[in-house]
Amino acid sequence: MHAIVALLAALLAACAAAPKAPVRPSRPWSEDIVYFVLVDRFADGDPTNDANVDRKAKGAFHGGDLKGLIANLDEIASLGVTAIWVNPLVKNIEGHVDGAGFPDWAYHGYWADDFTRLDPRFGTEEDLRRLVEACHARGIKVLLDVVYNHAGYDSRYLRDPKTRHWLRSNIVGDCGDDDLTSCLAGLPDFKTELPEVAKFLLDAQLGWAKRSGIDGFRLDTVKHVDHPFWQEHRKRTRAELGPDFFLLGEVWGGDADVLDPWFEPDELDAGFDFSFQGSVLGFVQGRGRTVAFNRYLEKRHKVRRGHLLAHFLSSHDVTGALYQLKGDLELFRLAVALQFTTAGIPVIYYGEEVARLGGEWPENRSDMPWGSRNLQPGAALPRDDDLRRDYQKLIGIRRAHPALSRGDHVGLSTEGDLYVFARRDARSGDAVVVAVNRGREAASASFAAPEEWRSAKIVDLIDGSASGLAAGAGTMTITVAPRRFRIIAAATR
Repeated sequence: MHAIVALLAALLAACAAAPKAPVRPSRPWSEDIVYFVLVDRFADGDPTNDANVDRKAKGAFHGGDLKGLIANLDEIASLGVTAIWVNPLVKNIEGHVDGAGFPDWAYHGYWADDFTRLDPRFGTEEDLRRLVEACHARGIKVLLDVVYNHAGYDSRYLRDPKTRHWLRSNIVGDCGDDDLTSCLAGLPDFKTELPEVAKFLLDAQLGWAKRSGIDGFRLDTVKHVDHPFWQEHRKRTRAELGPDFFLLGEVWGGDADVLDPWFEPDELDAGFDFSFQGSVLGFVQGRGRTVAFNRYLEKRHKVRRGHLLAHFLSSHDVTGALYQLKGDLELFRLAVALQFTTAGIPVIYYGEEVARLGGEWPENRSDMPWGSRNLQPGAALPRDDDLRRDYQKLIGIRRAHPALSRGDHVGLSTEGDLYVFARRDARSGDAVVVAVNRGREAASASFAAPEEWRSAKIVDLIDGSASGLAAGAGTMTITVAPRRFRIIAAATR
């Protein structure tokens, strides 16, 4: 009997000591903050797979891979972000194209040659699984970018007689003139309306999701694929990957209105808000009236119930925000503050948080700056860690205050250069007031204090002080220095 008891005790101890599998993060996507990585431009963790690498050439592979991303994952996790989006990882075409005026390679992952294999220049299937496990262990979700609309230039699917009829192409001359049948940028266009083509693509991409354990897809070129395909896609992802598998779609030029034809039939969970960058940069640079900008932010809340907008300041397809601001970090900080205090899913483009300037394409896809770290491909590139600390502070504030993720939006002072608005969440009783001064003079505004604050001490969440804040008879007065912002709320005990 004693031996049996001892054996059971040993087994229980062994089970308790065994490492637990990472738990898939379960927070609502409305509370997430996404970090987008172009894997090739981030970190080189395996020099043995550096095929066609030329770090001096703007259109070539630079050597970043999944092993490098895994090894430097804490660089991202320590920001406080809760999800990572990585570019497509399937096998891409081997050669380059010259239409851009320079040799342009498939370092970005969007020119597929084989949907059934990962590109060895990015890594292996095991590397992808390890990335997902490492992210989940840190409470971070993973979005994999997938492309259904097109293959790469001169892809094997176009060369193979068995699959050539799957595609429209300039070679055959059957490209159309509308969104569904055009050959975007001259890329071979999949006839996703053909059942055999749709099945092949869905089987391949859902297979990667099943085997890797990712949490969702970022869907490329959504408007170039028809609605019946997206409806079948939604049906299959829910049936095979679970009801919470997330679908974030890119509809070029999207906003709440433009995205609604995909939201109304529930083909997507969220879509990119292309209007945000231009509206925010215009505001911080003094273009347009503050009251009009307030109406714009309030309108963003009119997205169809149960669906979300994802808003960015920079991306791989548009000129970066800091570059558009001519490197003005004061104005850029104002834009970042607005990004993290308004509705939707904030999306950070890699290196933006350390002042990677980027530029117009293809400079907007430059290497991740690592400063003094000897980490390729961006070793010795300058970085601004003070800006990074500001990102950490803002992300921490957003995550600590439900009102900033799901609260309503009310303008409190909308004239002149000082813009003050409130975010309030009835469910949690949380209220936050944001004040952004785009002007070159200090400015003050008075407003009715949110009733959630009652008699609580009100502080600036950035520095914990109450300087420049005055309360009396249910009103608040706030003073903001030129080209600065403040975020105020009730102090926590």
